[in-house]
Amino acid sequence: MHPRLPQELASPLILKKLQLQLSMQEKMKEEMFGPTPPFLFVGSYGYPSVSWGPMVSFERMDDNPANWWGLPYEKIIENCSLLIRGKKEAGVFSKERKLLEAQEAVMSTSAIDMEISFTKKPSFQIAVSTHLQPMGASAPLKNLRVADNPKIPKKVDEVVEEGMLAKEAINELYSHGFDNYYLTKLLTAGILGKPQNKKLVPTRWSITATDDMLGKKMMEEVKQLPELSEIRIYSTEYLHNHFEILLLPGAWEFEQFEAWAPSTLWNMQKLQEMGLDISVPRKKVEPSVSQSAPNSFSVAHEYEPNWGRSIYAQSEAGGYYAGRYGTLWGLLNKVKRQARAVVFREIGEEYTVPVGVWEVRENAVHCFDEKPEVFAEVGEALKHLAGRLRVPIPEYLKKSQIIGQRKLSDF
Repeated sequence: MHPRLPQELASPLILKKLQLQLSMQEKMKEEMFGPTPPFLFVGSYGYPSVSWGPMVSFERMDDNPANWWGLPYEKIIENCSLLIRGKKEAGVFSKERKLLEAQEAVMSTSAIDMEISFTKKPSFQIAVSTHLQPMGASAPLKNLRVADNPKIPKKVDEVVEEGMLAKEAINELYSHGFDNYYLTKLLTAGILGKPQNKKLVPTRWSITATDDMLGKKMMEEVKQLPELSEIRIYSTEYLHNHFEILLLPGAWEFEQFEAWAPSTLWNMQKLQEMGLDISVPRKKVEPSVSQSAPNSFSVAHEYEPNWGRSIYAQSEAGGYYAGRYGTLWGLLNKVKRQARAVVFREIGEEYTVPVGVWEVRENAVHCFDEKPEVFAEVGEALKHLAGRLRVPIPEYLKKSQIIGQRKLSDF
């Protein structure tokens, strides 16, 4: 066991990630050439001066999380560990040559060969986050050169040249079939927007911003659909994240519960005692977050009325916007009805290495792949949920603004 890894976090997955990184350390060189996913990582620390850099991998890999669905947990950790990140300090409005070349690569819809040199040999460190996928090795970036012809779609070229506002550009490209993962990359790399306003956007911010912008667009479309006439529950579980989506008749409303098991990363307070670089954004305990007992689930709750919300979902952060995106996608593409939607997300103890909010998004989307359970009464639906969820239903009902305490008599 790694001497600085405490026993309570020495899960097989963390140890596997550590073993992978140690085994690849000897392969690290100051100059690398390889198939690079068209992806630019931008940090948020020190904003508006940020650390940005391309990702390069040892082998060709699919960098679109939508295609990771169904892969074993260990395989996802392994794929992420293969990525090596170059780091360069710059202001968000930087126009330096390295960045301009990297931006051209980001617009490509397929991996391209890239030569990257570092000021020193890349080194590994365990870095996991509740918001982003796990990171591999990193080193200060010295130089980069695109050694391939990026495959840039004509529509993307047109939108970029036109200089649309970032929000308009994202909605326009989404309507032409470009998914939110590709659009997030464009927003992160500072490619979208009017020329004078283009700037690098920290990756974690752009993930949430893209989900929010697309969610608001889909919300307006959902509100035009007929209302659902029955009670439905859609379910799925992947990567130790269990989802139940309850749809009730009525005009669009949305709320999401996020319940973390006691020993999960979100819940542990000993992270700062570790000698590891585990960059977990500390979630401020708001009134909407319940942490009543050391051995109980921590339950966060966020709600959105029919007319939308203007306050950031602090207690759930990016997970809220990813879950809302997935639910809206399901209503538009599968249910074809609007409804009052309640998402229950319960995260099990086995989820020791968070893989990023793409998992929330994809779990919500894939909920709608299966045939739903249908109920005539809310009480029946709640009894069904009680047999599937680990947190007692009354704990959820105390917070719910859609089901509400008025429904306690139905349970």
